[in-house]
Amino acid sequence: MYSASSPYRIITVCTGNICRSPMAELMLAEALKSQGLGGQVQVDSAGTTAYEAGHPIDPRAARKLDAHHIPSAHHIARAWRQEWFGERELILALDVDHYGWLHETAPDRESVAKIRMLRSFDPAMAGRSTLDLGIEDPWYGGHQDFDSTWTLIQAAIPGIVEHASAAITRLRVST
Repeated sequence: MYSASSPYRIITVCTGNICRSPMAELMLAEALKSQGLGGQVQVDSAGTTAYEAGHPIDPRAARKLDAHHIPSAHHIARAWRQEWFGERELILALDVDHYGWLHETAPDRESVAKIRMLRSFDPAMAGRSTLDLGIEDPWYGGHQDFDSTWTLIQAAIPGIVEHASAAITRLRVST
C-alpha cells in the first residue's frame, strides 16, 4: 500500500516482457525523472507469461530507446507475480489480452481497480472502448512497428505522469 514513506509504484504489463512493457517502463521512468518525480515513483514491468523470462529486451526495442538516450541494457524479462497486485498502485496493460488476463487473475476488487489500459491516459483516446486501446505486439514486425509502439506509448506518458503526481499530492494533503 502506498504511503508517504514509500514510493508510488507502477508496473507495465505485456506478454513476454521484452518489447512493449519494458519500453513503457523505461520511457515512463525517464519522464518521471525529468519531472522531478523519479524518487517518488517507481516503475517496473512484467509479462503475463514466462516465455521470455531471463532474456534481455528485444534488440529492436533497445535500438528505439537508445535513439532517445534511454538505456535498456539492464532489462531482464520476468513473469508477473500474483503478490504484485497488492504491491503496485497502478497496473498498466499494454494490450486488451493483458487487460483481460489481469482482470481474470486479480484476487479482489481493490486489485481490479488498479488495472488500466496504458493508452487510456492518452487524451486522444478519451471515451474510446477498451478494445480500441491496445498496442499490437511489435515483435512480429520490423523497425516501423517499434516506432509505432514508441509513438503510442509516448502519447500516454504525460497523462500517467499527471496521474502519479496527483496521487502523490493527494497523499500529502491527507497526511
